[in-house]
Amino acid sequence: MAIVLVRTLIIYFALLLAMRLLGKRQLGEMELSEFVVAALIADLASHPLQDMGIPLINGLVPILVLFCCEVLIAGLSLKSIRLRSLIFGKPSLLIVKGRILQREMFKNRFTLDELMQELRAQGVSDLNSVAYGILETNGKLSLLLSPADSPVTAGQLQVQTQDTGYPSIVISDGRVLEANLRHLGYDRLWLNKQLKAHGLSSPGQVFLMTASDTGAVYCAAKEGEP
Repeated sequence: MAIVLVRTLIIYFALLLAMRLLGKRQLGEMELSEFVVAALIADLASHPLQDMGIPLINGLVPILVLFCCEVLIAGLSLKSIRLRSLIFGKPSLLIVKGRILQREMFKNRFTLDELMQELRAQGVSDLNSVAYGILETNGKLSLLLSPADSPVTAGQLQVQTQDTGYPSIVISDGRVLEANLRHLGYDRLWLNKQLKAHGLSSPGQVFLMTASDTGAVYCAAKEGEP
């Protein structure tokens, strides 16, 4: 039982490290090569766990090789547009000024049901309002609305807006994040003033407090706290 536990932990942390090193983009939006690598890694990792007779190294080495291949391909694709196009493909126009390009739909095996689902997911009810619909290389549909149907911005209305800055967490579940506090240029004296302004006496009463360099503060007390 101890051997099974140790092997499982080794495989788990090896996979965790490999996926972490692949980067956030790969975790959030998989391209074709990334999906293939993820599927192969999952299959290879399962064999040493199912069969104790297989040496653990037989599962770790292929995972390492696949990881290196993915990193190499990702690096080369950053340098070569042709290679990037060959491996990941190119975006495809499915909608142009409200007109569905049926050949592109068929070429990409993108059904009408999938198209309508994407439109609903992005809050679009009228195809005529879509200037361009682009099927990205990761399989997602990007919609660009026509100028008449695009949301009006504050800049277009010439309305002055206040910049609230980028919020950083200064108290997380009662714990003060000193590094964030110093980065914002604030100190404990400032923090105590903010707590007092929100009717609180200590950081332990705070579930979440964020602050920005522009002075915007958000504070949420713990449930049950005054």
